[in-house]
Amino acid sequence: MAERLIRVVMNGVTGRMGYRQHLLRSVLAIRADGGVVTPDGDRIQVEPILVGRNRDKLAKIAADHDIAEFTTDLDGALADDTATVYFDTQTTSGRKKAILKAIAAGRHIYTEKPVGETVADALELVEAAASAGTINGVVHDKLYLPGLLKLKRLIDAGFFGRILSVRGEFGYWVFEGDLQPAQRPSWNYRAEDGGGIVLDMYCHWNYVLENLFGKVRAVTAKAVTHIPERWDEQGNRYDATADDAAYGILELEGDILAQINSSWAVRVDRGELVEFQVDGTHGSAVAGLFGCKIQPRVRTPKPVWNPDLPTDQDFRGQWEQIPDNQEFVNGFRAQWEQFLLDVDAGRPHRYDFAAGVRGLRLVDAALRSSNEGRRVELPGG
Repeated sequence: MAERLIRVVMNGVTGRMGYRQHLLRSVLAIRADGGVVTPDGDRIQVEPILVGRNRDKLAKIAADHDIAEFTTDLDGALADDTATVYFDTQTTSGRKKAILKAIAAGRHIYTEKPVGETVADALELVEAAASAGTINGVVHDKLYLPGLLKLKRLIDAGFFGRILSVRGEFGYWVFEGDLQPAQRPSWNYRAEDGGGIVLDMYCHWNYVLENLFGKVRAVTAKAVTHIPERWDEQGNRYDATADDAAYGILELEGDILAQINSSWAVRVDRGELVEFQVDGTHGSAVAGLFGCKIQPRVRTPKPVWNPDLPTDQDFRGQWEQIPDNQEFVNGFRAQWEQFLLDVDAGRPHRYDFAAGVRGLRLVDAALRSSNEGRRVELPGG
């Protein structure tokens, strides 16, 4: 059994998502378990090199987790030819410039989404990566969630018959920051810093929809800013210039209709923070982050509308939970492992920059739909 080492420049891991999901629960977890096992029994070990703007934060993370190298000099880190992979989880506004530097240095690229602030940004990255011949990937973590993996099993088994519609509900109340500290960073609510729930979440919805049900052909959406003022990490009031909620109807190939509500200004009354209900001719399912419950055609109740009497049916009790039947690993880690295997084998990653472009095309179409008050078709729709 041979062991090979992949050194990864990780930019932006002082942020919440970069630190918890990508560094702790993915890269360091892989390192602690001895690396990723290849199909032929070899092992790929991973070693992070931390990059960021705050040296003190980087030093603390490095000391806490036995990481040998950290720096505030991105150019210097990219000049190290032993570091063959660059990972970006900065704020969206700084992503394109850093990734272009990494491509120019000949590095393979793995990045959070969105890959840029505009479709033009993303296309520039696609062209640069293709010219350089670098393997590139965009985080598609939700496809690896237990609930959606169970949903994919149902789809592949033909459980639904003909799929008619998808209804997605996502969101929770993000505190304004005055009475209680906000649980999301303030830049998320400033459009000038790359914030906005459409830019953030519609990239997710695009890859979820196209990989489970079909590509998005058209969208009708309304994006709004429900909470116009918030308080930042230092307790300073600021104007929220980015959309914090979006309500969309998406038309998919195969004549499937999807309705998705996304909001950081909603209080949760459902089992999980995100849930998708899929209705088909032969059955329905509701999938969240972890759970997935079903109601097949032969067990569908026959309610009758009667506004004069309270219902005697326990509708939520009429669904059956799908068993796990397998051990699910952290979704972020699962894709990291796949990307490292692809780099080691020298093959393209399935969820590449082109997938990131499609996500941004949906973002662009949804925002145009909202601004112009009309249905917008996507390219190829």
